[in-house]
Amino acid sequence: MEATIKQVLQAHTPQELSVPGRRLAAVLAPLYCHHGEYGLIFTKRTDTLYHHRGQISFPGGGFEPEDVSLQYTALRESAEEIGLHPDHVHLLGQLDDLLTSNSNYLVRPFVGAIPYPYPFMLDRRETAYLIEVPLRFLRQHNPASEEIRVHEGRTVRSLFFDYEGHTIWGATAKIVKQFLDLLDSHDPEI
Repeated sequence: MEATIKQVLQAHTPQELSVPGRRLAAVLAPLYCHHGEYGLIFTKRTDTLYHHRGQISFPGGGFEPEDVSLQYTALRESAEEIGLHPDHVHLLGQLDDLLTSNSNYLVRPFVGAIPYPYPFMLDRRETAYLIEVPLRFLRQHNPASEEIRVHEGRTVRSLFFDYEGHTIWGATAKIVKQFLDLLDSHDPEI
């Protein structure tokens, strides 16, 4: 299945945006396989962070001047936040850039396969814990639910996936939805 997912992602030409004034960021959607079942790893962000505190997200963060690319940013941030060594990530592809509404980021998502189980080492200042969500569950709940929510005093229309008491919403839900839609458009049985 990993090879098929890579083919699907490589066949997709990701939309790369250029928006002046936006801070660049990148995330990694870590894909794992456990007993033949694929899933994605999400982080629960701590409540002490300035942006996206307490939210469910993929590991990632802002582009730094020493980063050679946004792919490098995604891998560096994943190493810092959850202890995922870049050499242990098999990059499968890139998804479309997206814009965050209140934090002013332009985010570039990457999908990478990782070994499982993995000896994650969380940076407790940024990551409260990890959540493993089976791809089968996400696919069964795609299309994602949509609702209007109030977040930090603003009313927003948002996609969301609820999994065992965790709500995946906002930019992360959009990334998940695009990934699932690409898989489903290729072959709903993968």
